[in-house]
Amino acid sequence: MTDRRLTPFSGTVALSRLRGQIEAAQFTEGSKARITAPLADLLRAPDGALDRQFLLGARVTVIEERGDWNFVEAEDDGYCGWIRRSAHGPDHEVTHRVSARATHVYKSPDIKAPTLHPLSLNARLGITGREGHFLRSHDGYWLPEQHLSPIDQPSSDPVTVAETLLGTPYLWGGNSFAGVDCSGLVQLALHACGHPCPGDSDLQERALGTHLPEGTTAQRGDLLFWRGHVAWVSAPDMILHANAHSMSVAYEPLDTAIARISAESPVTAHIRPL
Repeated sequence: MTDRRLTPFSGTVALSRLRGQIEAAQFTEGSKARITAPLADLLRAPDGALDRQFLLGARVTVIEERGDWNFVEAEDDGYCGWIRRSAHGPDHEVTHRVSARATHVYKSPDIKAPTLHPLSLNARLGITGREGHFLRSHDGYWLPEQHLSPIDQPSSDPVTVAETLLGTPYLWGGNSFAGVDCSGLVQLALHACGHPCPGDSDLQERALGTHLPEGTTAQRGDLLFWRGHVAWVSAPDMILHANAHSMSVAYEPLDTAIARISAESPVTAHIRPL
């Protein structure tokens, strides 16, 4: 059975690479686009449930256009779903990413200038100029250079990245500083460090790193998985995770978390992703 999350088939139109594998009314090569909204929901169906979110600058392949909605495939992790047509625009080069927890977009290169909207960690932009300590984006707006890094200069420690999101409210399917879930926290941190990572915890458990034998001492940077949940190990006796228990990104003693979560699921995997 195919996984709908990773199958570029809207139910009507499919990417051409699936020809001969599925029956579809139409096949297409699709068209490349970039997310232009600061944050865009990726839905299971038009006006449906939230599956994940896209950040500004993410590249997608548009597979089907249906009224105000487009069915797309994410370049970063292959996740498929529906986004609003207004959330994306033409493909363009990106040169920098937001390396701070969040930043603001300014109308002019001045800290007292009006702002347009915030951007999350890992949003991507094309930078075309500089004035003082501000960088000009390809659409003519300005961002503090202190909050940006070149795409080819990733962060080095995913747990340190994840720790910048401490206190972020829990949001099922969330992928940003405004709200994040357990797998979103893992994906944001690994993507900031230049490492590929699927979007959901079950996919991460199957795809990431080295599975360690039961009883292996946990170390910083490991991942622990339960059914439907994942957490960073931040120290041998501590985890960091986005969780519905505290409704936030929070530290929790490892033994306490295992005891609490084991009421619903034992630890299913201990993985060293890097």
